[in-house]
Amino acid sequence: MVERDGGVRPQSVILTFLGDHVYRRGACVFSGSFIEAFARVGISEEATRSTLTRMVRRGLLRRQRAGRRMYFGLTPTSAEVLKDGERRIWHTGVVNDADGDRWTLVGFSLPESWQRQRHELRSRLAWAGFGPLQNGLWIAPGEVDASTLIEDLGCGVKVFAAEPRQPTDMQALVADAYDLAGLGRRYEAFLRRWDRPDPVPAAPDDLARSLLLLTEWLQIIRSDPRLPLRHLPRDWPAEQAQRVCHRLHERFRPEAAAIAEELLDTVPDLCWAEP
Repeated sequence: MVERDGGVRPQSVILTFLGDHVYRRGACVFSGSFIEAFARVGISEEATRSTLTRMVRRGLLRRQRAGRRMYFGLTPTSAEVLKDGERRIWHTGVVNDADGDRWTLVGFSLPESWQRQRHELRSRLAWAGFGPLQNGLWIAPGEVDASTLIEDLGCGVKVFAAEPRQPTDMQALVADAYDLAGLGRRYEAFLRRWDRPDPVPAAPDDLARSLLLLTEWLQIIRSDPRLPLRHLPRDWPAEQAQRVCHRLHERFRPEAAAIAEELLDTVPDLCWAEP
């Protein structure tokens, strides 16, 4: 069994596999292909099957039968998750060196009885890079389109674009709103695991290494709000970690893609729509 130092979850590994080897193909994947792929990173057949079932219940996968075999395809929700992951890994990157200092503020005052909605809103805000400034007021760098975050919550939420003014101490504000120390430790742990000549030597092949690499990387960068570089510590490790991730993915890609092609049993996705 490969030791999964980064604490990756089976659902996260499934999404990584779909994003790197299936997304945009318009295909559904046989359950046995998932089982064979994830055995390489120490995920049991039972865990894979139960995770696939949970993902169907959560609307992240849909079943499609072909003969006696069960295949799994993307849903609009999971396609959006994969599109977001692709953007974060390969397009936006972890460094925000924008010249301006624009921020988006979201203020909300929801009824006490709306505990579930309040929890859901906070989860959505954190996913979108917001941090809590004070009770009922969250902040994110840049100009964020928050319409999809609040569309079902009515008039209890307000959104503003703002720029800091004196005597606001942005360094202190950022330190209060975001757990920079915790995020920095995650990047440093990633570098300790992967910035070495032979990362994950127990892995049987480069498909396993690639899955572990990208899964851990996505878990980190999805918690990174991409704060302006000027407000981060001078020795911020994110850019170095990103270079290591991209370099290793390029190194693992030929063998990983060849193995994935061998084990993938797919059928056309009858519900596919180009993202």
